[in-house]
Amino acid sequence: MQAVQVQQLTFKYKDQASLISDLNLTINAGERFGIFGPNGAGKTTLMSLITGLLPYKKGSIKIFGKEVQEFKKEVNTLIGFVPQDFSFYEDLTPEENMEFFGAWSGMNATSIKQRTHYLLGVMGLNTVSAKPVKTFSGGMKRRINLAIGVINNPKILFLDEPTVGVDVQSRNAIISFLKEINNAGTTLVYTSHQLNEAEDLCNTVALFDQGQVIVKDSLVHLLKEHGQVGLEGLFLELTGRAYRD
Repeated sequence: MQAVQVQQLTFKYKDQASLISDLNLTINAGERFGIFGPNGAGKTTLMSLITGLLPYKKGSIKIFGKEVQEFKKEVNTLIGFVPQDFSFYEDLTPEENMEFFGAWSGMNATSIKQRTHYLLGVMGLNTVSAKPVKTFSGGMKRRINLAIGVINNPKILFLDEPTVGVDVQSRNAIISFLKEINNAGTTLVYTSHQLNEAEDLCNTVALFDQGQVIVKDSLVHLLKEHGQVGLEGLFLELTGRAYRD
């Protein structure tokens, strides 16, 4: 089953050349799928288009068979999104944030309460559940960001730099949790500059540059095909070593 199907997608920002042009991409249900590319390649834009945060005029994006722009409410119940920028209200507590975003995703009060208790426990935040998020460390903020992204127990979770700026302990906890929910059936779509982390998490990768997919395959196969021992070497071989600003 296809979790994501992108067909002939074209997108540009106002008064700019097309950032994405006639893009085709499929992501199968259950994959831990990584999207990687240089700065400016269009990774975050693509993630925003697939999750419905940006509108598109040409092409098609389907999540589990539902066109994103046609079935917005249905799609919102299927997806979770953990953006690179923090997506919560700093003056609210974790519980208050979870209540707000759970209600926004259509959950009832009982489900929100149960899910909040479970996720704050998993993320090691139960003891600070009544404190304002603005008092948290960077790692704690990343963990509450993730908890909010999975409050609705999504079928597919999109992650844009989910561990940037965190310590080893928080990174390990986040990656372990992501593997756990993937094993339980959640499809993961992940992008990051943390390539060592990506090797540990992703089983399928797409290298993305200038709005196009350069290669897409299992990480094991790509490394063997290109004679590389790691994702960093593969990345540099296929996208070049020149600066990208």
